[in-house]
Amino acid sequence: MSNPSMTLSSNAAPVVRTATQWEFWGRVLVVPYILVFLVFVLYPVCYGLWLARHPESYVQLFDDPIFFRTAVNTVIFLVVAINFKMMLAMILSGFFIQTRWWIKALSVVFILPWALPSIPTILSVRFMLNPEWGVINQTIFRLTGLDGPNWLNDPTLALTFSMLMHVWKSLPFWTLILISARLAIPAEQYEAASVDGATSWQKFKFITWPSMRTMYITSTILSMIWTLGDFNSVYLLTGGGPADLTHVLATLGIRYLRLDQVDLAMASIVVALPLVLPLVYFMMKRLSK
Repeated sequence: MSNPSMTLSSNAAPVVRTATQWEFWGRVLVVPYILVFLVFVLYPVCYGLWLARHPESYVQLFDDPIFFRTAVNTVIFLVVAINFKMMLAMILSGFFIQTRWWIKALSVVFILPWALPSIPTILSVRFMLNPEWGVINQTIFRLTGLDGPNWLNDPTLALTFSMLMHVWKSLPFWTLILISARLAIPAEQYEAASVDGATSWQKFKFITWPSMRTMYITSTILSMIWTLGDFNSVYLLTGGGPADLTHVLATLGIRYLRLDQVDLAMASIVVALPLVLPLVYFMMKRLSK
């Protein structure tokens, strides 16, 4: 004799799960994001790769002598400017974490370069560096009676000022990030170290750095990724000059667009992927830990 409960369960209709109201509205609200992603992210990327699909574009790009100089400038920008900025941010985060009132007041002034728009601030510095009527050379002439250098007509000086502009503009942001990492360290650890007679360097070596190492390295990699796509610091200050000798990969594409060479502009962006993809991989690998 068969079990009635087994017969009923075998003949029961399958349960159909209906979407709740929250799930319905969740799907509705995610549709605009998907549309924006498809139209403004996926389509431009695919279209750019399609424009850069011709091998002749890369041959022509590599034959351009400006490309090699641009690649060197980009590596110098990433290695020198980013590491200098992050080390300075680490030092300043230890300074601004103090609770003295004048340090808090100074932090408001310190954050202004990052808070202000890039275009007017960078153009203001460009006007200051003008060799004829810029405030820097006028000050040099008043003090010494000598004409100041033509700051932006020397490739080394122009690239150096572009890196300094990048550091000055983005330093407050990364300092705030590292300040938040310092605030997450328990104060009891420093108190115990003080009781044991630890010096400031020993506190940094055995408490601060081990606690902030992951944040510091991740922030450095993320800053490199963002800097590869940042053309403001170079384009607004030097325009890639003099003689196109201060271009980075982010501004080289603009140069080709101005010359109506769209395929080369897209190719110059694609060749940056060997730099971007390893950085993204290492960043995601560290975050997964």
